[in-house]
Amino acid sequence: MSAEAMNPVTPGGPPEALQAAGAPQPRKRARHRIDLRRLGRAALLGHTGRDRAPDAIAHVVDAHRAHHPDADVDTLRRAYVLAESSHRGQMRKSGEPYITHPLAVTLILAELGAETTTLTAALLHDTVEDTDVTLDQVRAEFGSEVGYLVDGVTKLEKVDYGAAAEPETFRKMLLATGNDVRVMSIKLADRLHNVRTLGVMRREKQVRIAKVTRDVLIPLAERLGVQTLKTELEDRVFAILHPEEYEETRRLIVDHFASPDPLAAVAERVREVLREADLTADVQLRPRHFVSVHRVHRKRGRLGDTDFGRLLVLVGETADCYAVLGELHTCLTPVVAEFKDFIAVPKFNLYQSLHTALATSEGGIAEVLIRTRQMHRVAEAGVVALGNPYAAGGDQGRGGTGRGAASGGAGARRPQGVLDLAPLDGAAAETALAAEARLAEAPAAAAATAAPAATVEMAATPETPEAADAERADPTRPGWLSRLLQWQSAVPDSELFWSVLREDLAHNREITVFRQGGGALGLPAGASCVDAAYAQYGEDAHACMGAVVNGRLAPLSTVLEDGDTVQLLMGQDAVGGGPSPDWLDHVRTPAAGLAIRRWLTAHPADTPAEEARREEPLSRPTLPAPAARTLAASVTVDQPGATVRLAGCCTPVPPDAVTAFAVRGNAVTVHRAECPRAVRMAAAGRRTVGADWGDTGDCRVTLRAASFGRPHLLADLTEAIAGEGVAVISATVEPPSEHGVRHTYTLHLPDATRLPGLMRAMRDVPGVYDVSRARSSAPASGV
Repeated sequence: MSAEAMNPVTPGGPPEALQAAGAPQPRKRARHRIDLRRLGRAALLGHTGRDRAPDAIAHVVDAHRAHHPDADVDTLRRAYVLAESSHRGQMRKSGEPYITHPLAVTLILAELGAETTTLTAALLHDTVEDTDVTLDQVRAEFGSEVGYLVDGVTKLEKVDYGAAAEPETFRKMLLATGNDVRVMSIKLADRLHNVRTLGVMRREKQVRIAKVTRDVLIPLAERLGVQTLKTELEDRVFAILHPEEYEETRRLIVDHFASPDPLAAVAERVREVLREADLTADVQLRPRHFVSVHRVHRKRGRLGDTDFGRLLVLVGETADCYAVLGELHTCLTPVVAEFKDFIAVPKFNLYQSLHTALATSEGGIAEVLIRTRQMHRVAEAGVVALGNPYAAGGDQGRGGTGRGAASGGAGARRPQGVLDLAPLDGAAAETALAAEARLAEAPAAAAATAAPAATVEMAATPETPEAADAERADPTRPGWLSRLLQWQSAVPDSELFWSVLREDLAHNREITVFRQGGGALGLPAGASCVDAAYAQYGEDAHACMGAVVNGRLAPLSTVLEDGDTVQLLMGQDAVGGGPSPDWLDHVRTPAAGLAIRRWLTAHPADTPAEEARREEPLSRPTLPAPAARTLAASVTVDQPGATVRLAGCCTPVPPDAVTAFAVRGNAVTVHRAECPRAVRMAAAGRRTVGADWGDTGDCRVTLRAASFGRPHLLADLTEAIAGEGVAVISATVEPPSEHGVRHTYTLHLPDATRLPGLMRAMRDVPGVYDVSRARSSAPASGV
C-alpha cells in the first residue's frame, strides 16, 4: 500500500522452502509463474483496445474467471487504466513500476475467488492515497460501493494525525469493515504483498511492520477465516522476528522431506477403505506450514514422522463427511480424544470440518480433516469466498450502490461532506454525522498532540436474544466484530485504543454460552461471568451480584466453558451497586474492562472494598440477653426438677421439633430434632428426655445470611431486621470472598413465632441468597 515497498522475495522464503524440500502441494490448476517485472514493463507500454483486457491484467482476468466464468471484466479493464495512468512514474524501492503492487494485490484476491467489485477496488486501493485521484472521481466512475472500499483502506495522513495516524487508520478501517468485510480482505492482501517484498527495508522497519502484522492483521485474518493469507503472513513474520527458530524449523522440514513421507502410505490406505465403501472422495496430503510445525515441536518436544502434515479428505455433500468418518473409524484405529465436529458446531470464523486422528502401524498419529469442497473453499478463503455478501442472488457487484456506501473516513484528499448514511438510520445517522464533524477537525486537534478518534458507532449491541443470534449467524457481521466496534467507541484516546485492540485480538478463540431465558452470547475463550454480565447488560452489569452456571451458584470469577448456561443475578437498584476492583482480574473483554475502570474512576471512595472496611466485624453484644433463660423456662421436660438449658449449637425456638438429653448436675439440654450433634448423641446411645414447648415468650436466635458483596448491604439487612421489631444483640461480618459475604446475627425476638417472617424479610434484601439458623460444628462430646 505504501510507495516505499519493496523488492521481490528472496529464494527460500516460506512457500518456496516447502517446495524445495519436496513437500507435496495441494492440487491446483496449472498457471505460469507471474513475472512482476514483465508486468511492470507492460504497464509502462500502455493499455490495449476495449475489446480485450490489457496484457498486464490478463493473469488477473484468468484467475477471476476461474471462479466466476460469467464475470464482466470491462470494469477491471477501466480500473486498471485509471490505476496505471495515476501511478505512472511512481516506482517502488526495488525499482519496479508502482503499478505492480496493486496488480499483485488484485491477483491474490482473484485467486481466492473475490468478486469483481473487490478486485476493482483492489486495483484502485492506493490511487486516492498516493495520486491526485479523488474519492469523488472513483465514485463517479465505478459507483459508491467501490468508493466505499477504496476509502476504507485509505490511510490517514501523518501530517494531520502525527503518531496517532496508524492506530486511527486501523480504527477507520475497522469501522468500514463493520459495514463491509471486503475492506479488510483488501487490506490483508495488501499487507501480504508488502510483507513478501520487505527485503529492501531497513531491519528495524521490517521488525516494526512484522510486529503490527503479528499483533493485528494475522488475528484479523484468522477471525475472518482467510487461512490462505493468514498462514503465509505467519510464516513470513516468523522468519523476520525469529530468524534462528525459523531456520531450525526449516531444517527440520527439509530433513523430513528428504525421505519418503510416511503419511503417503496412510493416505493410500484411506483411499482403499473409501473405495471399498464406494465413497467418492479426494484424499490429499496437506503439509503443515512453518509456524504450525514450530508449535507442534514446542508442544511435544519432538516431532514424529507424521507430524509434518495432515490428510485432507474432500467430498461432495455434508452427509458424505460423516460417512467417511464412519468408515475410517470402523476400518482403521481412531484416536477418539482427537475427534472434533466443527460441521455441527462451526468455529466463529466460518470454519467447518470434521477433525479426527488415526493410529498408524508404526505407532504414529495421522491427523485427518474431512470436509466438503465448498467447506474447503470457505476454510481457505473465509469471507472472501462469500463473493459479494450483500448482493441478492450472487450478484457480482459491478459498481452498484450496495450496502457498502461511501464512507466517512478521513484521508489526505478526502472530500468533506461525503458521508453516505444509507446503511444507518435515526440515532446511528446522527452519531455518524458527529463523527464526520470530529474527523474534519482532525488537523487542528493534531496540534495538541492527540488526534481525535473516529468513533462512529456502526455496531450497536443487539437488544434482544433473537437479534444477538441473528447477528452471530451473519458472516458479514460476526459477533467479535460487533463487540470490537462497540468498545472502540468508548476509547477516544488513540494510544489506549491501539493497546486495547492488540490485547483484544490476542484472544483468538471464541465460545458460546447460553442465557437462562434463551439466546446466546459469543465471548472470547477464557471469559468469566463478569464478561458475560457486561456482554448482556452493558453498564447495568455494575449491579451484578452473582451468577448461576449450569444450575449451580458460582462466583463471578468463574471461567466459562463453551456450551455453559449462565443466569446472571442482578441487584434491584443498579445505581446503588458497583463493581469491585477485583473484577478486573477476571475480565477478558475490553468492553467489560473499560466499563469497570470508568466506574471505579468515577467512584473512588464507593467501591465494595471501601464498604467492607467501613463495615468491620462487630462481635460485642449491644443489648442484655436474658431471652435464652426466659425461653428455656417455657420448655417442659420429663425430668422433674431438672434445670433446662437450650443448646447453643442449634438454638431451638418455637415451634421447632425438639429433643433433650440429660447431663450432669440434674440438667437437661434441649436441641432441635434435626441438630447434627443431637443425631450423633442419639446414635451413640445417649439417654433422651421427652421435651416440649409450653407457653412461649421472647427468645434469642442466631441467624446466618449469605449474600453477594455490595455497598450498604449491612445497613439494608439491619433495617430489615428492625422492621420486624427484632433487636440485634450482636453482628459479625466475615471478610468478603469470591463466594460473597456471610453475616452472623444474634437476635432478640419478642415473640418466637416471628422467626419465619424475619427470615423471609432478610431473604428479600437484594443480594441475599440464603438465610439459615446457625449450627455449631463442634464435636459431639460436648453439649
